[in-house]
Amino acid sequence: MSIDVNLVRFTWLLRSEGVPVVPGSASVMLAALAHVDLARQSDVREALRAVTVSRPEQDPIFDRAFDALFGGDTARSADTEDPDQNAAPDETIETWVVRHLGADENEEPDEDVADQSGASAIERIADRDFSDLTDDELEEARRLVAAMAWAPSQVASRRWHPMKTGTRPDMRSTLRQMVGPRGDLLPLAMAARRPRRRPLVVIADVSGSMEAYAEMMLTFAHAARARIGRVETFTFSTRLTRVTWELTKRDVRQALTQVSSAVDDWSGGTKIGEALRDFNVEWSRRVCRGGPVVLIVSDGWDCGEIELLDREMARLARSVSRVVWLNPLAGRAGYSPETRGMKTVLPYVDDFLPAASLSDLAQVIGLLESVGDVR
Repeated sequence: MSIDVNLVRFTWLLRSEGVPVVPGSASVMLAALAHVDLARQSDVREALRAVTVSRPEQDPIFDRAFDALFGGDTARSADTEDPDQNAAPDETIETWVVRHLGADENEEPDEDVADQSGASAIERIADRDFSDLTDDELEEARRLVAAMAWAPSQVASRRWHPMKTGTRPDMRSTLRQMVGPRGDLLPLAMAARRPRRRPLVVIADVSGSMEAYAEMMLTFAHAARARIGRVETFTFSTRLTRVTWELTKRDVRQALTQVSSAVDDWSGGTKIGEALRDFNVEWSRRVCRGGPVVLIVSDGWDCGEIELLDREMARLARSVSRVVWLNPLAGRAGYSPETRGMKTVLPYVDDFLPAASLSDLAQVIGLLESVGDVR
């Protein structure tokens, strides 16, 4: 059993205990091991801990999983020719997995357990359309979306703060340093713009054609609050509804329940132009300060006035830093944006991406991590 297979198993074991590891964690762990001495178990342990553990309370879970899977001789030697020496016996792995699934340890491990430990459940659903997932798979997908580890890019704010490698002199700090024995030397202090995170605005279509994707996108918006802080969320079908307050609940299920109660036009028709007009008139000045990135989630099917849609989309594009349109159909083979709604909005869209699977959402996260000051 090779070390990379064991790392896939290790990823699954951590995730089963609630540690928020993501599909690419196994490859990240493998890259971390390239920088340590595999003959030293303590180095291997701490290298894996550095790329998986994000909170102190996760340390006991990590140690328990590490000891159960790799045992005491995880990394005996990097020079050994037998790859099985880098792995614990299968009995230890399966016993640990079965125990955490609540099965009888005296029974044979279920085939599904072995399959999940060898090929992660994440990888099996990562590229599948949300509309094709079973209820259990959807629940797993929601948990993975909530646990995705990512950090949004930062931009330079208007505020300045002291920094040795700053771009302009900081006269206030310079004059303050003149008091005292160093005053005659007049050391020149420097300042730079303070970095900040761009706000995020999510406008999600909850019409009938988007029903299979709307809840997952709202889950994504709920998770984004922990990464960005300033996240405003709206839904629309025949009218616009602000659901930012409902998504402040810590538990995502409770938050989604409150959203469904607050939205009266769920699974209705689609009037994108009217929804954008309501946003531009009632909310734009309040939520678009700081140059936010706007995610509009819709398949583009519109039954409203096309002239209104064109006018309001142009107005929105002038008010924000970047407009990202997420269309669940965009990733399908042979898809072309031929609906009148999509043809109207595309000239004002900076990025047009699919949003029908976990892999698509990972692509969206990659964009949010890289946009920076670039429009």
